[in-house]
Amino acid sequence: MARMIELVLCVVFLWGVSVGRAVEVKPGSWKLVVSNGGVSAMHMTTTYKDTVVMFDRTDYGASKLLLDKGRCRNDANDLALKHDCWAHSIEYNIASNSLRPLMVMTDTWCSCASFAADGTLVSTGGYNDGGKAVRYFQPCNNSACDWNDSQPTKLAENRWYSSTQILPDNRVIVVGGRRAFSYEFVPKKAGESYYNLPFLMQTFVVNVENNLYPFLHLSSDGNLFIFANKDSILLDYKTNRVVKKFPTMLGGARNYPSCGSSVMLPLTASDGFRKVEILVCGGAPDNSFTSANQGNFLPALQSCGRIVITDANPGWAMENMPSPRVLSDMLILPNGEILIINGAKQGTAGWELGRDPALAPFLYKPNSVPGYRFSTLAPSTIPRMYHSSASVLPDGRILVGGSNPHVGYVLSGIPYPTELRLEAYSPYYLDSSYVVYRPTIVALSSSSLMYGQKFTLQFTVFSYTAYNIAFHLYAPSFTTHSFSMNQRLLILAANSSKSMEGKYFTEVTAPPNSVTAPAGYYMLFVVNNGIPSVANWIHLS
Repeated sequence: MARMIELVLCVVFLWGVSVGRAVEVKPGSWKLVVSNGGVSAMHMTTTYKDTVVMFDRTDYGASKLLLDKGRCRNDANDLALKHDCWAHSIEYNIASNSLRPLMVMTDTWCSCASFAADGTLVSTGGYNDGGKAVRYFQPCNNSACDWNDSQPTKLAENRWYSSTQILPDNRVIVVGGRRAFSYEFVPKKAGESYYNLPFLMQTFVVNVENNLYPFLHLSSDGNLFIFANKDSILLDYKTNRVVKKFPTMLGGARNYPSCGSSVMLPLTASDGFRKVEILVCGGAPDNSFTSANQGNFLPALQSCGRIVITDANPGWAMENMPSPRVLSDMLILPNGEILIINGAKQGTAGWELGRDPALAPFLYKPNSVPGYRFSTLAPSTIPRMYHSSASVLPDGRILVGGSNPHVGYVLSGIPYPTELRLEAYSPYYLDSSYVVYRPTIVALSSSSLMYGQKFTLQFTVFSYTAYNIAFHLYAPSFTTHSFSMNQRLLILAANSSKSMEGKYFTEVTAPPNSVTAPAGYYMLFVVNNGIPSVANWIHLS
């Protein structure tokens, strides 16, 4: 009997070593990384040069950071400063923890952006002289790059509060915006203008809207999922034809100014990247914006909904967050879990219309059973209200910035001042107690990949868990106004790892086509028992 018990314990021990023990979700930690960034980060994205580009609007007046080299911006159309020597955009260098001013010429207020295949950030729309603007930023690592507003490319309609998505053909689709019930492309084909989209008029609420910054997700069939207010469609944007209408998501409004958020859950090679599931969380009751303008700040929505848009008869599966949330940002973490961060518990977007900051992020585990998917994490001490943002860094931290619910920069004397500080949130997987599980990428056979290409990845790890190794490809988001555009995470196909001289060698297969993963730069992570490595950048084409 004693021998049998000994054998059972041995098997249990070996099983635990091979598949890995369950990793406990810890609260994570916060660190102030920049005490004064000079510019409030209304918009934020991480580039393949390991920098983070942030920008505000140009017609706030003076920021708290001067342009360098004696430069000034002269703009007769500016609503605050016709001669403006202040920066309204910054570049943050992750490795050196330093920043520098960037010079943007046209008004980027409530604009949007996507990365083109060559890594160029394509920024579209905004306000005033930026309404039809198309701006370009080609990242660099030598501080020589800056915004290019001088290209002749222009939008056909003014796009203020619109959303973008990079497409398989390397064009950017720009959808919606205030009084813009249409979509268009950048760049355009000869003779092309914009295309009317009646769905945006159907989801529009007079004097409230609730359909701005629509949620866009590129589906596995190449069509575009569009969610606005509480309804959603699948659009064949090539023929301007709605191919599917989805059930109404109940509970309240989810888009600006009610500002819930949305992600597409990770796509996986195990089903050929075909299954597409959308998650929408938070928002506000239908009358919340009107009520907030009258001084009555209603509780935000607590509900989330998931829908598999590739199902024959899709429907929303509802669940609740630990508490109500509006104005939050949702990011896909390197391990495929979802982080809900920033925001408030009452009110809506708009000047002075949010109350009760949501200081503690939520973690959402998509693969856990309902009722056990959410965890409440360590709170920040800094309220991140309207006009806040966040972005995933290659080392797995989350850079957090912004928050300015005021017409200009108001730095003191009010509950939620204009926020110029930058923080980094470290999720539980960066806890020192999990260092034994954390892989290190040693080498790639190639960092420039073709679709379907097999490549060899070498990595090291102290505690290897054979059945819990995964290889994740992450397209970084462009985050503003509670929507992290363009982000997608793919779980790649891979052969079993082989061990040699303390290293593990795995043959991994790149995504099959540009519908699954539009061409561009991606972060590649090795994930061991839920603990991700630091990313290597790869270029997919």
